[in-house]
This record gives sequence, C-alpha cells and structure tokens, in this order.
Amino acid sequence: MIERYTRPEMAAVWSQENKYRKWLLVETLACEAWARLGKVPKAALSNIKKRADFDPARVDEIEREVKHDVIAFLTNVAEYVGEDSRFIHMGLTSSDVLDTALAIQMKEAADIIINDIKELMAVLRKRAYEHKDTVMIGRSHGIHAEPVTFGLKMALWHDEMKRNLRRMKEARDVAAFGKISGAVGTFANVDPFVEEYVCKKAGLKPAPVSTQVVQRDRHAQYMSALAMIASSLDKFSVEIRHLQRTEVYEAEEYFSKGQKGSSAMPHKRNPIASENISGLARVIRGNMLASFENIALWHERDISHSSVERVILPDSTILIDYMLKRFTGVIKNLLVYPENMLANLNKMKGLVNSQRVLLALTEKGLSREIAYRVVQRNAMQVWEKGKDFKTLLLKDKDVMKALSKEELLECFSLEYHTKNVDVIFRRVFENTRG
Repeated sequence: MIERYTRPEMAAVWSQENKYRKWLLVETLACEAWARLGKVPKAALSNIKKRADFDPARVDEIEREVKHDVIAFLTNVAEYVGEDSRFIHMGLTSSDVLDTALAIQMKEAADIIINDIKELMAVLRKRAYEHKDTVMIGRSHGIHAEPVTFGLKMALWHDEMKRNLRRMKEARDVAAFGKISGAVGTFANVDPFVEEYVCKKAGLKPAPVSTQVVQRDRHAQYMSALAMIASSLDKFSVEIRHLQRTEVYEAEEYFSKGQKGSSAMPHKRNPIASENISGLARVIRGNMLASFENIALWHERDISHSSVERVILPDSTILIDYMLKRFTGVIKNLLVYPENMLANLNKMKGLVNSQRVLLALTEKGLSREIAYRVVQRNAMQVWEKGKDFKTLLLKDKDVMKALSKEELLECFSLEYHTKNVDVIFRRVFENTRG
C-alpha cells in the first residue's frame, strides 16, 4: 500500500539497492581506515575497492539459508572479492554497519523532507501576501469572534512550518551519528580511528559513546520531528475542511475537470486531499509512539527495535514526503472566496464589533462591568431576535450618553481590526526567504 505514496527520490533512499550500497560504503571505508593503520595491505584494499559488489537477489538467497542479513551480504560480497574479503568487516559487529548505514539513509531522507518544507513555505508566503488584506471572520470555539484576514492564516502556517524546518534540521543532525565500536561499544577489536574515519567520510559524526547500537533516543527525536510536521499539516487541513463546509464555503480545494466527488451524489465536491492528510497524520503519530518504545533495549542491545524500524522509518519519511507535496499542491491551487468571507462576516449583523464598543465605553469613563452589561444586553437581542447591532446601540440611551454617533460608527470600521497586519507580516517574513 505504501508504494502508491512513494516518489522516486524517496523510494531510492529506502530501496534494497541503496541500503546494500550504504552497507558496502561503510565496509569499504572501514577497510580504508584499517589500511591507514597498516592492518590491511594496500594491494588488498585496492582489490576490495575495485571488485567489491553485491547482487540483491543473491543476498536474499543466502539469507534464506543463514537467517542473518549482514552475514548473507558479506558472503555475497566475498564472492566478488575473493581471498581479500577476509579483511572486510574486521573487528566490526553487524550493528556497526547497520546503524551507520541507517544514519546515512535517514540523513538523505531528511534532506528531501527539508526541501519539501521549503517549497511549502514558499507557496504559503505567496498566498499570504496575495490575501494579506482579504478580510474574513475569525472564529473561536467555531463561533464568530472578530475580523482577521485570510493572509494572516497563511502567515501563521508559514511561521509554524518555519519551526518545523528547524525541528527537521535538528533531527537530521541528531540522527546523523554512526558507530564503529564493536560488539558492545568498547572498541576492543576495532581502533577508534576506524570509527572517526568512516563517519567523517560518510558525512556523519561518531557517537561519543555507544553500546552495540546507536542509542534510539536519536531515532525517536527524528520520528518526533516527523510527527510534528504531520500534526501541523493535519491542523492546516482541518482548517481547510471547515472552510469548505457548505455552510461556510470560504475556501475550497481545487476540483479538476472530470473529477467526481461521490458515487451517489453528482453534486459533491469534497476536501479529499485535506482529509487524506489528516488521516495519514494519525499513522505518523502512531509510528512515533513505536519509536519511543524502541528506546528501552536490554543491556547493551536486543533486536526488538530492528523490525519496527524497518517499517516506521521508510513508511514515515515516505508519507511525510507525500503529505508535504500534496498539501503544497492544495495551497497552491486553493480556491478562495472573498465575497463569501465578507458575507459570513456580516452574518451576525455587526456583533463582531462588540469588544470595540466595550472599549470605547470604558475609555469614556464607564466601568468595565457596566460597559460589558450594556453591550451584552444589545448583543443578546441580535442573537435572539435577529436585530441589527449598530441600530440597537444607536437607540440605547446609556450608549449614546457616553458616545457620539460618529464615535459609535467608528467602532464598526473593519480597518480597525486589520491596522497591524503589516506589523505581523514583517515579524513572520523578515529574513525567512527559502
């Protein structure tokens, strides 16, 4: 099922070919390091670098017999190298190869995701400026509150993705640690120089201390970053789903020619991409929990984490890559309906200006409690009887005793609510290109 979501770039990271290629890289770099220490003859190293290769099908064939993936791999490599293969894997344990190679794959996957985030941020920035002054009603508890702009929503999402970008970069750096320290991490059978050399050449850092494995809190942090990204996309998608509701209809996913929304109802246009993203976010969060379970291993290592990671790391990075790309398309092509936004804003007959009237009354000397009571008694008539808020206030003696007609009408200015949008935009977008 996961294959349908996989883009070629991310698929390549998690392919069997790339996995074995990374294993071979680690083994070859270890031989280079040993050669520098005089433990591998130069001629043998030259032969290893020239002839070392593998055949994934042959590795699988051997593994069916030996029931050990790294041994199967090394056996196949030896078939290519010949006698000099005795220098390969010298002093190493399987996890030296597995964990170091996995760190390289995780780094490669993170780089793709980081680029995806940057692409989404660029689209959010563009749509934010496009709708910087597109006024709409802000809602709290799902109820009309006060005016905002649609551009502010996009700016908010851009700012959140900026934090996700930092999280993903940090997670990449935390995961980019290898270990070549032997069976229990003591360097008993391998010189620390080998680890330093391999990691440096592979673009990693050596784990300061390890057991048989790199510690899984690193992988859990990586998965946490993916879960945060997924949850942000879920949040944004839920907003679009609400805005597309028939009763609201302020924004809508693009509906392409020939697209169909329902097998039964030809009129349907559904927010399927946003719903898809919300659903997949649940998978990522579930996988994150599994990564936390992997942190506690027996003593210097058990194998309980291995089977889990073979699923959650490829699946989660593949899904995040897909989700980011799909949501970027949603935002890029999102249909926005300013007329509906304005109509919805005015649906409550001016109630959204209640706080402005409240503040104006307190500025004229009324206590907050009395001003609140005066404004609320008029507001309740709008709720219960459908009357116009401004008209009611103009007829209220307590209001008009404190405010002139011009001062009251000023309380209903939309510009009052949007006067600081430019300030917010400068805060969000200054020095954040790319």
